[in-house]
Amino acid sequence: MTATRLALDLAVTIRHDGHGGVTDDLADPDGLTAWIADRAALLDCAADPVTADPALHTAVRELRAAVRALFARAVRPGPPSSADAHRLLPEDTALHRLNTAAALVPTSPRLSWEPDAPPALRLHPHGTPPPADRIVAALARAALTFLAGPDRARLRACPAPRCVRYFVKDHARQEWCSPSCGNRARVARHHERHKEGRHYPSWGGRHDR
Repeated sequence: MTATRLALDLAVTIRHDGHGGVTDDLADPDGLTAWIADRAALLDCAADPVTADPALHTAVRELRAAVRALFARAVRPGPPSSADAHRLLPEDTALHRLNTAAALVPTSPRLSWEPDAPPALRLHPHGTPPPADRIVAALARAALTFLAGPDRARLRACPAPRCVRYFVKDHARQEWCSPSCGNRARVARHHERHKEGRHYPSWGGRHDR
């Protein structure tokens, strides 16, 4: 679930802005710094807070472009997110970018087993790699794990008006990424049916005899 959450969280940093447009939560290094801080435990950098510089900012945004290109492939034959459907990376480029990023930090599995808890297996980096490399590699590995795992089959692009998010279906009947998108889609359908059934009078309203 950690891999699914990280992969989705990265992809949906491009989202609807609530005013009919699209916004980017990672538009600048400050936005990335805040995004990483919110996920410090998942990225294993809680003990070493990271301030994003331009190089890390570029690396994460390039990784996101690769993830979204492969998400677009994963949801076929359904349509991809409209936010970047017209400018997706070639799939071989996206795969190479993810694989290269995942290999930045060599890891080995380590087992922990706390009292009154089940055993937990986690990947730990070798040596002391730079925090930026650890973050990029962790995000790439999460995306690879998600794309190769069972949750990929439940990935969808939300079809609600103006929404550009990807989501994983929680149940078979789920159509939208959130209840608010479902409400907006139902309202749009209602207006469309009402419009199709409406008959407008000719210009002038009536004819005088």
